[in-house]
Amino acid sequence: MAKADIGLWGLAVMGENLVLNMESKGFSVAVFNRTTQRTKDFAAGSAKGKNIIAAYELEDFFASLSRPRKVMIMVKAGEPVDMVIGQLLGYLEEGDVIIDGGNSNFTDTIMRCRQVEEENLLYIGTGVSGGEEGALKGPSIMPGGSRDAYALVEPIFTKIAAQVNGEPCCSYIGDNGAGHYVKMVHNGIEYGDMQLISEAYYLMENALGMDAGQMQRVFAEWNRGDLNSYLIEITADILSKKDPETGRPMVDVILDKAGQKGTGAWTSQNALLLGVATPTIAEAVFARCISAIKEERVAASKELAGPQVKYTGNKEEFVEAIHGALYASKICSYSQGFALMAAAAKEYDWNLDLGRIAMIWRGGCIIRAHFLQRIKDAFDRNGNLTNLLQDEYFKEIVEKAQGNWRKVVATAAESGIAVPAFSSALNYFDSYRAGRLSANMIQAQRDYFGAHTYERVDKEGTFHTEWLKI
Repeated sequence: MAKADIGLWGLAVMGENLVLNMESKGFSVAVFNRTTQRTKDFAAGSAKGKNIIAAYELEDFFASLSRPRKVMIMVKAGEPVDMVIGQLLGYLEEGDVIIDGGNSNFTDTIMRCRQVEEENLLYIGTGVSGGEEGALKGPSIMPGGSRDAYALVEPIFTKIAAQVNGEPCCSYIGDNGAGHYVKMVHNGIEYGDMQLISEAYYLMENALGMDAGQMQRVFAEWNRGDLNSYLIEITADILSKKDPETGRPMVDVILDKAGQKGTGAWTSQNALLLGVATPTIAEAVFARCISAIKEERVAASKELAGPQVKYTGNKEEFVEAIHGALYASKICSYSQGFALMAAAAKEYDWNLDLGRIAMIWRGGCIIRAHFLQRIKDAFDRNGNLTNLLQDEYFKEIVEKAQGNWRKVVATAAESGIAVPAFSSALNYFDSYRAGRLSANMIQAQRDYFGAHTYERVDKEGTFHTEWLKI
């Protein structure tokens, strides 16, 4: 009996689509699901007639795999992953590979990698981005773990990944939890991107009074230029969709409550832990948090008054200003994400190739964009680049956009329109370019009430002042 090249445990939509992707690229796949009926439905449905082996018992699942056996887990992050690993350890043997393809926290992946390797098995924690469509047609794949483990799955992963100019959007990221860490930061950047786009839409709607059709044409035009990306593209598509029940634009009948699964919060928490400023990503997370208290906001809207200013200037010029603000803010958001990865590489002893990571994100994933090639070019120009804002290309873009960027944020403030991501990105830029900030006052306060000491601008050393002495 022919053996499968790889096994996949977990037949939710992402799992099923990855199986179909693998099979379409010439690989045989064995599948197993905790709920037997799910496996039966898959075998009788989209897997029928394909080179897919459906297993209903664990013994049959493992017996159907070629050696060294490779098992990919596609289950909910957290305890379910640990439960599956516990079962796998009873069947797998030295040299076999366990692959966690879910959205696991990178700290869990570090621990699991150690645990599995102690059993003489190999472990990979891999980020898989692109949603259901990406899983089926080609996702961006970010594998971390031992190089020996990656060597065994590389032929499969590079073939099923999205391809851009003949190059796979997949590459070895680094040891233990590096792959899941990079996927986490990808999602944090995704939060920032989505919030910035939603603020651009919100400004057009509320400051300029534009309707869905007018905004659709703007986003479609933007997608043909520097802002070309998957998220801008789908924003234009969303704005063109009508609700079949009411005939209204679909976006107008969707409640303004945004959900989240935690990866944006993880990114912000880790940034705080490492002492790296990622305010735009954090504000994007907070924006979803405040959107969730819909009833409280509705009540507050009846009690709290704000300005009633309407924009009276040239609308086309302001739309162009929003474009500049969006692009500049996007640069700042990505600068924060890449600075965080650079800090994590030092903290966790990973050799992260930031330019290569940008290339992996060019296709398949949610933040795929033409813009990512510019990031790769920046790291090619300077392998020691500490922040994208120091690259000549990005520096020129942001400096050119400054006037419009400030105009947009100021107009939003005067009009009482919340744009936390635009504002935080601008404040990040202004803080980063400042040779002297207000932190000297903070340090003086810390020394005053807690004798925390301070450094001086005019000589080396650490000092303390007895503030209460006359």
